[in-house]
Amino acid sequence: MDIQTSQVVRPPSPMESLERQLSCPICLDMFTKPVVILPCQHNLCRGCASDLYDSRNPYHYSGGIFRCPTCRFEVVLDRHGVYGLQRNLLVENIIDLYKAQQEKGGESVGGGSPEPPMKDKDTKEAKCKEHEDERINIYCVTCQTPTCSMCKVFGQHKDCEVTTLESVYQTQKAELRNAVEMLAAGNSCVQAVMAQLDDMSKSIQENGELQKRHLSESFDLLYAILEERKGQLVEKISQEEEEKVQVIRSLVEQHKVHLEASNQLKERASKSLELGGAAEFLVSAKELMSQAKEVARGAQVQRPEPGYESMDHLVVNTEDVEVLLAQMDFGVNDDDVESEEDE
Repeated sequence: MDIQTSQVVRPPSPMESLERQLSCPICLDMFTKPVVILPCQHNLCRGCASDLYDSRNPYHYSGGIFRCPTCRFEVVLDRHGVYGLQRNLLVENIIDLYKAQQEKGGESVGGGSPEPPMKDKDTKEAKCKEHEDERINIYCVTCQTPTCSMCKVFGQHKDCEVTTLESVYQTQKAELRNAVEMLAAGNSCVQAVMAQLDDMSKSIQENGELQKRHLSESFDLLYAILEERKGQLVEKISQEEEEKVQVIRSLVEQHKVHLEASNQLKERASKSLELGGAAEFLVSAKELMSQAKEVARGAQVQRPEPGYESMDHLVVNTEDVEVLLAQMDFGVNDDDVESEEDE
């Protein structure tokens, strides 16, 4: 008895107690199959577990963590998420038995006094379209449709094979239940495949970034080699250019010296020609003629050979390398792999 209200409190029936045991702590309704069992041995509807997991893992990373709403135990999930949790087939079978008892209005699962049938008094039974006063109470196996007794006796189903509605109902209900379970199992497989594909997509992206880095490093190495070789060849051209310029400048200096000596001799000879006395002229004329002949012979200074200024021989033929670079593509044979590993 409740002391405050002075009312007699009826203890819960076994069926009510069982229903509370079969209630989900999240949605507060009876478990909706499939039912999953957590490592702490508490049960959840898979849908409720999925909602709880999504609320803790909004970015849908592979794996995750959430807490059991009953005992706060920390549940660690693998990359399959809630679909990696084990189904509690025992609880699902108990729910089926409970619902069957509720439909039949029989005794509770734990025994005891029978519960009254849970039927809505306002619920109208289905009537036959051909015989409006007759309720549909049999099933035509031949035509695969529910019908009434009058149709079997006098109507279009009189030559057909019939059976009770309840037997067909239970059979098709079990078949539909199996189909739903197959769909759930198929969905679990699809979810697992999706998780694998997600992991594969991430691996592809990671491998793509890795190969991009390797490709950039390879081309950077080629650039470095080309720059180094370019510097070497430019230095060689500069060296030959400097050597040839030095030779030309040396020849120019020789010509300057010769020209200066020739001009000086020319001035001396001109002055000698202006002297009035024959004796004085003859004294210097012989030496001047000797020096003039010597300077004239020195005018034949060595000159560079024709084409000496050309640098055409310092040309690099890059056609073969250009073709090779243009044909560069992916593909490594076993020998290349072994040589890279040895390096």
